[in-house]
Amino acid sequence: MCLQMGPMEEKADLDSEEEIPFGPSQATRKVHAFGFESSQQASHVGFSRSWSYKQIHIRPIRSIYIVLIKAKINVLLPFGPLAILLHYFSGKHGWVFFFSLLGITPLAERLGYATEQLALFTGPTVGGLLNATFGNATEMIISIYALKNEMIRVVQQSLLGSILSNMLLVLGCAFFTGGIVHYKKVQVFDKAVAQVNSGLLLMAVMGVMFPAVLHFTHSEVHFGKSELSLSRFSSCIMLVAYASYLFFQLKNQRNLYKPIEEGGENDEEDSDEDEIPEITHWEAIGWLFILTVWVSVLSGYLVDAIQGASDSWNMPVAFISVILLPIVGNAAEHASAIMFAVKDKLDISLGVAIGSSTQISMFLIPFCVVVGWIMGKPMDLNFQLFETATLFVAVLVVAFMLQEGTSNYFKGLMLILCYLIVAASFFVHVDPTTGEYYLVLNFDTLNNQ
Repeated sequence: MCLQMGPMEEKADLDSEEEIPFGPSQATRKVHAFGFESSQQASHVGFSRSWSYKQIHIRPIRSIYIVLIKAKINVLLPFGPLAILLHYFSGKHGWVFFFSLLGITPLAERLGYATEQLALFTGPTVGGLLNATFGNATEMIISIYALKNEMIRVVQQSLLGSILSNMLLVLGCAFFTGGIVHYKKVQVFDKAVAQVNSGLLLMAVMGVMFPAVLHFTHSEVHFGKSELSLSRFSSCIMLVAYASYLFFQLKNQRNLYKPIEEGGENDEEDSDEDEIPEITHWEAIGWLFILTVWVSVLSGYLVDAIQGASDSWNMPVAFISVILLPIVGNAAEHASAIMFAVKDKLDISLGVAIGSSTQISMFLIPFCVVVGWIMGKPMDLNFQLFETATLFVAVLVVAFMLQEGTSNYFKGLMLILCYLIVAASFFVHVDPTTGEYYLVLNFDTLNNQ
């Protein structure tokens, strides 16, 4: 056993002796190699950290460039501060109103852009609701400021003008440009969606019409009170109807849009390739907050200068409220609707134009009535006879244009020409106060006697 163990021990010793000379060198090599790898890893980590820090510092600059500089319409942004300076250093309300109007235009368009960027992260359903909501943020802010200053007719006429602008001008321009670009084929859209929105618009006309008819037929139980009570009750009903519409849209959207999705797989692939977010969702939320605050500031100066602009320009307040203010507020919808119509995505254009009109008529107008109720302001749904008749005829024209589910440039041209007739009508229309109205009636009755 000892003789057998000796060679094995000698072999083990030889093996250990053979490994010893190479051990330190290998160990040192391993240590040096590990140190080199660790230094490389440390350098990579440091480089990545420095790069991430650089990205953190560069990212806001890139976001500012994309939102505030890249778009060509941003050349109008300096007119906002200029309007504020003119408000304090000069008494020219006409210029204050004009520059405020120009300053709000790019802000409204940028609100639409930030909403579209946020919609890329939230999905099409929530994104569509966000687009419609923030697309009408300008009208909502202007209406609340005017309501606070007891300019109820300005609130009514500006909201009415937004509905008319979206239905006639925005949708007409989308149909016209889409028909010109795609003149070799007939553009189609889903009739089911158009019919639902047309039904909601007709319901809004009914809610607006009854208080006006009650007022002008002098059939109120309590003069001046029944009309206001009916308006508040109808507003609550319209808000419930709009909430039901949102629930219906969120729950049944797949079934409602299934024919479009089956027939437009290639379009969806193209849209997925094209629609790449340029800013992050947190940046989009931040820009929505910043732009909304800036629109709120400029809206105060805009509302304060309306009467002065009407006197200095010799222009009716009704024309300013119904035509000029909505064109600015609908800048985002106008650009989006035309862009999607050119890309042959007419359902999205229809959703932007008619969906915005539906939201204003079924949500924003009743919302202002409820807010006025809370604030103690007599905001009602009596839009006067001239405005109510204009809204009724416009809704009928658009409903007939949408019943076939097809679009061409001639339909768009007809809608644009109808809007020009409406604009000319309000340019020669003087909105009398209640006292002046009854004074004219009494004067006419005295002359007849």
